Amino acid sequence: MSSESKPDPPTSNVPDWVQAELFVDVLKETVQGFSKIKNFKANSGSAAGENYATIMLRVNIDVELEDGKEKSISFMLKLPHQSDMYKHMMEANNIFETEFIMYKTIVPELEQIYRDVGVEVKFGAKAYELKGVKTDYILLEDLAPKGFKNTNRTEGLDQAHTECALKRLSMWHAASMVRVATKGDYPDSISRGFYKEELRPTMDAMNKSLSENFLKACKQYEGNEEYIDQIIELLPKVTDEIYKLVKVDSQHLNVLNHGDFWSNNMMFSHDSFGKIKDICLVDFQLPKWGCVAQDLYYFLISSTKLEDKLTKFDHYIKFYHDNLLENLKTLKYSKNVPTLRDLHITLFKYGFWGYLTATGVMSAVLVDPTDTASLDNFLSDSTEGNDFKTLLYNNARYRKHIQEILPWLHNRGALQGF
Repeated sequence: MSSESKPDPPTSNVPDWVQAELFVDVLKETVQGFSKIKNFKANSGSAAGENYATIMLRVNIDVELEDGKEKSISFMLKLPHQSDMYKHMMEANNIFETEFIMYKTIVPELEQIYRDVGVEVKFGAKAYELKGVKTDYILLEDLAPKGFKNTNRTEGLDQAHTECALKRLSMWHAASMVRVATKGDYPDSISRGFYKEELRPTMDAMNKSLSENFLKACKQYEGNEEYIDQIIELLPKVTDEIYKLVKVDSQHLNVLNHGDFWSNNMMFSHDSFGKIKDICLVDFQLPKWGCVAQDLYYFLISSTKLEDKLTKFDHYIKFYHDNLLENLKTLKYSKNVPTLRDLHITLFKYGFWGYLTATGVMSAVLVDPTDTASLDNFLSDSTEGNDFKTLLYNNARYRKHIQEILPWLHNRGALQGF
């Protein structure tokens, strides 16, 4: 999700069905004194390389009120890509159905858990329904007019923004633990998430393509002789290791993982002095009940500043754990809570999430904006796809990060798989 307005961006990816009349009921619901639509325009809502999984549109509407005054309203509309590869993945795992459940049921439920103990928290944007639409979509309030915006993903988050995100993540995780303790397991679509057996062949093909391109680049990294043999041995087994990794083990801390917790999937608001006021999470398409290591590695390896990524890793884990304990206490959680030492043991055991993050989403976070940045190019082994992955793994910014991270992961035993 991107928050920046753009002057007359192209409208070629706006489907014909996105018409003003569809929004009348939503406007009646959200705009007090709504009378009629005066002007309607839908444009691209995110730049190349900022959103892989969906097409994001910003819908700008000028309305006339009953008293004759005019008002401008905007929404964010998420739509599926139309490629054959994307449609195949959607057949096995419809991320739009999952995200709709998240926005309409799961997110409000977790917010209510805090409200019940007198704490107001807003995890995500408000979602709306368009009547009569036959295709998959997610319609959300536009957070930009409220002062929320994304950070610069290539620079990485500083300590203040990282701790703000970890604090909110700990609230999310704590509420999910309370929810399962009091109401039982989440439905299968939430519990298993993206990692379904029927998607294993697709995931295997994707991992094969990524691994081949990563290995070519890895052979050029400084100091690779320390770990290259382990990576060569690991690569053919990546998919099998992932499916072992995602099995739920009650001996470790399990939460509802956001599943895609990186810097572009959170938006911050700031006061006039630049101090953080609030954070809002976006993109709830890939939730997964399971080990907390998934979200923690995914976020800290992909989205923090290079100078903090490893030197402050243990600090950030303690900060997260302190906040998790505080939130569980507030929510009167009655079950045993893992100690900080338990959490570190879990992170060592599940260290393969760190490798998957460093060779997966981190490469997309650090690459410069480019028109070739697309889900198809990330997943396919076409010439254009391979050229894009070469760019992902060979650019100077990524090399700086990965050349520090791989030895760190190697020394933690993370390159042995799971």
